[in-house]
Amino acid sequence: MDIKHSFFERFSNKATAFTGSSIGLICALMIVLIWGITGPLFHFSDDWQLVINTGTNVITFVMVFLIQRSQNKDSKAMQLKLNELIAANDKASNRMVDIEDLTEGELDELRDFYKRLAILAGQEDDIHRSHSIDAAKEIHLAKKQYSRALNENRMKMGSNEV
Repeated sequence: MDIKHSFFERFSNKATAFTGSSIGLICALMIVLIWGITGPLFHFSDDWQLVINTGTNVITFVMVFLIQRSQNKDSKAMQLKLNELIAANDKASNRMVDIEDLTEGELDELRDFYKRLAILAGQEDDIHRSHSIDAAKEIHLAKKQYSRALNENRMKMGSNEV
């Protein structure tokens, strides 16, 4: 592992942890409080105001990149964990691994499929039954055919009893 990368990684992790902590918040509030208290000493001058404006702008600029880096890392870790769960579950569709690389339109198609799947699941008698994306439609059609055949048999049996 590259030493610079390792240093940046450590620095970034510590900065993210610090800025998201109670101590980080207290430090930020203290800086603003000290700045406010020193206002009369500097006669609320333009330079006095420029110090806080410049400081907060620079910190905000850096924090945007720090937060985005942290979000990217967390998102990547979450995707890898979900991929592992999908790969480990024999009833889950392996086609769902790495879907974060699909286009927005392709993701919308999958969302629509899952909406339809939710409707099918609502029609289930067994709440513990689940379907993978690959098998849901076939299983649903098979169950419809089975239900039709069962109803036809009941009707035949009912007409034989008359």
